Amino acid sequence: MTALQLNAEIYQSLGVLSQDENMLRRAANYLKRLASELTQESTLMTKDEFFSRVEEAEREIEQGKGIRMLPDESLDEFLRRVG
Repeated sequence: MTALQLNAEIYQSLGVLSQDENMLRRAANYLKRLASELTQESTLMTKDEFFSRVEEAEREIEQGKGIRMLPDESLDEFLRRVG
C-alpha cells in the first residue's frame, strides 16, 4: 500500500469517527502519541553514543577531514558549499 493510499484510508476512517467526538478525541490523542514516539526515536541517543560521535569527529578533524565555515560566511552559504 502506498503512502497516498494509507493517507486516504486514514482520512476515510477519520470521517467515520467524526460522528463521535469522544472517538475522534481518542484518535487524535493516539496519533499525537505516535508522532511523539517517532520524533523521540529519531533524535535521542545515549551518552555513550553522543561521546562516541564527538570522539569520531575529533579524529576526523585531526586527519584533516573537518570542514570549517569561512570568515563572514553565512550558514546558508556554508551549507550550499559543503552540501
